[in-house]
Amino acid sequence: MPDTDNPDLFRLFNEIAIINQLATTAFERVMPHGLTLAQFSVLNHLSTRDPQAPAKMASAFQVSKGTMTSTVGRLEAKGFVEISPNPKDARGKFVGITDAGRTARGDAIAQLGPTFAWLGGELAAPEVDQIIVQLTEVRKLLDARRDNGA
Repeated sequence: MPDTDNPDLFRLFNEIAIINQLATTAFERVMPHGLTLAQFSVLNHLSTRDPQAPAKMASAFQVSKGTMTSTVGRLEAKGFVEISPNPKDARGKFVGITDAGRTARGDAIAQLGPTFAWLGGELAAPEVDQIIVQLTEVRKLLDARRDNGA
């Protein structure tokens, strides 16, 4: 039976939450085009995928359909995504990234370089690689649990 009172797991997720808050604040301070982290995340998501239904995106981001519709609407107003009808369902829509959205995503990534460059001097590349491997494993476990309805 799994240990449900594991202080190390609490510490792990507490550290991740603190890192998320600090990184989000630093990230949003340098975002070009008035992007929020949520908007950048949607552009980043769409940059490697075919157009998707907003409901599917909401599920992937674990936000409500209304929240995703609002984020997509703001990106559409900036010309970074386009919404097209679903040819198989007249009520449905697909969201895809535009060339301007790809440019905005690239601009955002370029802005992040100097923001976090100092961290490269504090953590050696092998340490970063090890952290990425471990965090990827945690993410995969959480994704699988979500996908199984837990």
